[in-house]
Amino acid sequence: QVQLVESGGGSVQAGESLRLSCVASGFGYASVCMGWFRQAPGKEREAVASVDRDGKPTYVDSVKGRFTISRDGPSKTLYLQMNSLKPEDTGIYYCAAGPARVDMTAFQARGVTYLCDDFGSWGQGTQVTVSS
Repeated sequence: QVQLVESGGGSVQAGESLRLSCVASGFGYASVCMGWFRQAPGKEREAVASVDRDGKPTYVDSVKGRFTISRDGPSKTLYLQMNSLKPEDTGIYYCAAGPARVDMTAFQARGVTYLCDDFGSWGQGTQVTVSS
């Protein structure tokens, strides 16, 4: 049974930092994409960051330079280090997992790279509140 359990959320002032953690179990952690998503009140859920099975990260523009996603294999834990937090970072943060698909359109030019665009397993979420 797939389980993703987030922790680390809280209430902070703008400019402060938080680190979110997500412990995974019940599936082949090393071979999948992992990601963080967030949903602000009244808004749709958006992708924040993802990391493929090789550890290559991708970020939404609004968090580049402030957030760092990382994954630890032995502990099956995904992290999101969030620095210089802003009020617009407020929301429920969800951990997600999905298959790492080989990008066949880029294969000839770049060899094996992965697409992380099919997240089907989700955690329960952790609240992050940033006040100004």
